[in-house]
Parts: sequence; structure tokens; C-alpha cells
Amino acid sequence: MDIKAIKKEAEKDIDSAKNLKELDDIFKKYLGKKGEITRILRSLKDLSEKQKKETGMLANKIKKELEINIKEKKYVLQSSDWLASKFQDIFDITVPSKKLLVGHLHPITIVRRKVEEIFQQMGFSVVEGPEVETEWYNFDALNIPKDHPARDAWDTLWLKPESQKLLLRTHTSPVQIRYMEKNQPPLRIIAPDRVFRHEATDASHDVQFYQLEGLMIGKDISAANFVAVIQEFFQRFFNKEIKIRLRPSFFPFTEPSFEMDINCVNCQGKGCSVCKQTGWLETLGAGMVHPEVFKACGYNPKFWQGFAFGVGLDRLAMMKYKINDIRLFYSSDLRFLEQF
Repeated sequence: MDIKAIKKEAEKDIDSAKNLKELDDIFKKYLGKKGEITRILRSLKDLSEKQKKETGMLANKIKKELEINIKEKKYVLQSSDWLASKFQDIFDITVPSKKLLVGHLHPITIVRRKVEEIFQQMGFSVVEGPEVETEWYNFDALNIPKDHPARDAWDTLWLKPESQKLLLRTHTSPVQIRYMEKNQPPLRIIAPDRVFRHEATDASHDVQFYQLEGLMIGKDISAANFVAVIQEFFQRFFNKEIKIRLRPSFFPFTEPSFEMDINCVNCQGKGCSVCKQTGWLETLGAGMVHPEVFKACGYNPKFWQGFAFGVGLDRLAMMKYKINDIRLFYSSDLRFLEQF
């Protein structure tokens, strides 16, 4: 038998050894006085000088490797025997163990990764920013001055000392401002992350939630581009044909502004309890970026235009998985989380 084939067979025998007696027999079979490797080493005297050198080096190398393998296997078997004798009166080691719990992703994380993947395929970059923001980035640069009534809608959590005007961001729009300050258009970005609001908690509201904001700027970007991008996103996200409609609205940082609805993914627009028999689901707010926002970032609104939008990742997860209470995401209830 070829020496390499002998090595392969020996390694297989060592691995399958179930006790020290079997391992000792394997040692004698290959490395004992009449063993296979020993026989090869003793036959070297009958070979030519060249064969003697090549075969001798290989045989000695294999011998050392098998000795190490046998020594390691012996240690494993001895340890197993010791454990069996040590704990045989405490528990039965032959009883099958309990199935280990396997970790998995949180539903919001699953949705966030899917959303990022879709937009990245459409050429958008994912950007992030700080959760603790200044008044300038969270409000002023977004055309929401101190006396603007729109500030009341954000239920801001201000941080002390108030003289520094620090707050927990109420949306991820500040990320867009920070990005525009350091980058020149054209650009396409999304900013998905956690935001905070000081409001009562109920089935559809919480003090923290995840929001995705998008921004696309160029020389000739229009609302038609927004419709095309957002419809493509929703069709990929829900993996079905989606219809959308726009309704006039108001946001300080966009002009014109609009709310966007999609046909109910539960009843396909026929009317059900989810969509309150309307056939439509209110989904996000959007609009063309306000000229004052461009000026705050150092862009000339005469040369650049674009759209911005914002949608709650929690809301997307609730729509996709038919979840009726946002508080389930943050309750740490395994009965809920193990479903994903």
C-alpha cells in the first residue's frame, strides 16, 4: 500500500477510536514493532539512495504526525473517561442536551437592512449623524425659526443646560443638513436612524422610533423623479404592485409639500379595517426642498433643486408584518420577537 494511503487510513482509524484499547491497537497496527510505518522504515535498506532519501523523509514525517494525532486523541479519550467517572453519580451524560437558542435580528433591523439595500441599488448612499443635536441643525437650518408654530409639532426633548441649545433630534433631517454642508450636489442619500419625541405612548406613538429620510438633489430633479423612486421602493419592499397618490400638505423645509399614500397592502385597495375602509394607507411626507434650506447649506437655489421625504421604519415594519402596536418593538417580549 502507498505510504500516503496508509497515512490516510491511519488518520481515519484514529478519529473513529472510541476508547483507549482501540487507540492502543491502532498504535500497534501502524507504529508498533510490526506496524505498517515501521515496516516501511525497515525496508529502506533495499532501496536506491535517491528512493531511500525521499521515502525515508516522508515516512519519518508521517510517523511524527501520527504520533501527535494519537497523543491528542488519547488526551480526549482520557478526559472523556474522567468526566464520565466524575459526574456519573450527578447526571446522566448520555441524555440529549437541550436545544440551544439561536439569536436572530430584531424586526426593525430586518426592515432597515432591506430598505438600505433597496435604496443602495438605486444609487443612494447611507449616511448617519449624532442623536444629540443642536437647535441650528434640528430646526433653524430647516427653515423652522424659534417662533415658528411648526416647532410645537415635534414635541422636543431639550437637554440641560438649556443655554447650549442641545436636544435629542426629533427627525433625521439634521443628517441631511450636515451632509450638504460638506458635499456638493448632485447627490442621493438616505438617513435611517433613531429619533425622539416627548409625547404620550400608545399603540401608534412612542418616545423613540426609527425614521428614514431621503434626499435627492440635481439640476433638474422634479416631483416626477420622487414618484418614480418612491414607487419603485415600495414595490420592491412589499414585493407587489403598489399604487400611490399625493395630497397637498405643509412642511417648513419643503415647498411644495405633499403627503403620500399607498393602496392598502392588506386588502389591495378594496377597503378593510386596516385602511378604515378607504383603500389607502397614509405613509410618508415629502416635497421639493425649500430654497431657504439650500441657502442655509451654502447651495444656490437658482442652480439646484431636489426632493426630500421622511417615513417611519417602525411604520413600515408594522405594515409589512401586520403589527398593530408599536410598543411591541421595544417590550423585549420574546413571544413577539421569536416570530421573526
